Parts: sequence; structure tokens; C-alpha cells
Amino acid sequence: MNPARVRRFLTDLKKGKLTIDETLSKLKLLPFEDIGDAVIDHHRELRRGFPEAILAEGKSVDQIARIAKKMKQRGSNVLITRLSPQNARELKKKLPELDYHRLARIGLILGKRIEKQGKGTILVVCAGTSDLPVAEEAALTAQVLGNEVDRLTDVGVAGVHRLLAQKEKLTQARVLIVVAGMEGALPSVVGGLLARPVIAVPTSVGYGASFQGVAALLSMLNSCVPGVVVVNIDNGYGAGCAASLINKS
Repeated sequence: MNPARVRRFLTDLKKGKLTIDETLSKLKLLPFEDIGDAVIDHHRELRRGFPEAILAEGKSVDQIARIAKKMKQRGSNVLITRLSPQNARELKKKLPELDYHRLARIGLILGKRIEKQGKGTILVVCAGTSDLPVAEEAALTAQVLGNEVDRLTDVGVAGVHRLLAQKEKLTQARVLIVVAGMEGALPSVVGGLLARPVIAVPTSVGYGASFQGVAALLSMLNSCVPGVVVVNIDNGYGAGCAASLINKS
């Protein structure tokens, strides 16, 4: 349930096109809806500006489909994260309108047109090609939430000249999401160059002593650059949401 839809109901009530009972019927599922093994938060878009997302990991295809259908019925765009290719194929049989983005592992069902609401561009900066799945999760999330998104790929600190060659693109962004694995140094470098919000995303990419992203996470948390904020390991979705809130503020 989005603000525009609620406003339309109230306008129709005021004009006499809807009765009080009809309006109550349309709004009765506004806060949440219990469908058995899930309680869908229909109120989230009103509170936070974007609807609930479906985390596919740990859910069956039937569960994902039932949740997605209910969300679509309420006028929400449906974003499904961590959706495997196999489950996407099965889900497509139940929801033919599903648009699957394999690299980002995201499934999308657009119930309404995405309106641009951000005040500037969100730039997703990716250290290496191996970090791309997390970077694309962040980028696609930010796009679905109504932001202009640009990408900068494979500009890690092992060849920092690649990053410095893109200074114009870096300075034009309003918010930056910086995705890196290994030792996770890239957000500190980017943060030290710009007067922009930097959201650092550690990835689980790296060799043994990276500890599946813990090394990058600790490096980012210990950054000497003030103003760099950090989300959890591989949490591209969380970074996209955070960047969207900043870009719309």
C-alpha cells in the first residue's frame, strides 16, 4: 500500500465516490496481513517510502509466490532478493510476469511504474569483478526505489589509477556505495577523496585469511576516514536502501 493509493481512496471518499464502509474495506489490510507462515507488512511503504522485500533464502517457491501475489494485489512493486536461478525458473511458472536478474540474484514484479524521486545520482563503485553480484544487488535495489544509478566496475586499490581516472564521475554522484572484498580498502580511498556520503559494503570474496568477508568488514569499520558507514557482509540490498534514503532526503 503506497501513499498515492491511500490518497486516492481518501479523495474518492471526500467526493462521495466511495462510502465509509467501502473505504474501510480497502484500508483494512493497511498495517499487515497474516497469510499463515508469513505476516506481510503492507504499511512499510507508507512508513519508510519503500515496500517490504522478500528474502528468498530459506523459503520455498510456493511461499515466495504466495507472498508476492499478496503484495502485488496491494499495488506494491515486488522485489525478491537472493533468488537462485533454479527457484527463479520454478517461480516463473507461477508468476509469468517475474523479471529475473541473474547476476544480482533479484526477481522483480512491477505492479506500478517506478517514479524517479532521488535528488541526484547514486554511484555504485565495485572493487573487482568477483564483487559484482553484491554490487548489482545494491544498484538494482536503488533503481527500483526510484533513484538514478550509475556504476563503476573493477577499480580496486591494486590499480588505484583506474579509480583516479574516474574522478569526474565520482564527484558528480550524490551518494556512493563502495563494494569490496579482500582487505576492503577501497571505501577508505573513495571516502578520502570526496565530500559525499560513502556506504561501504564488505563482500565475502577473498582467500583464506579474509574469513568470508570478516577481514573486509573490520577494515571498513576501522577506516580512518570520517563519515564512511558500513553495512553487513554481502548486504547489497541494505546498502541500496540506505543510499536511497539519503538521496531522497
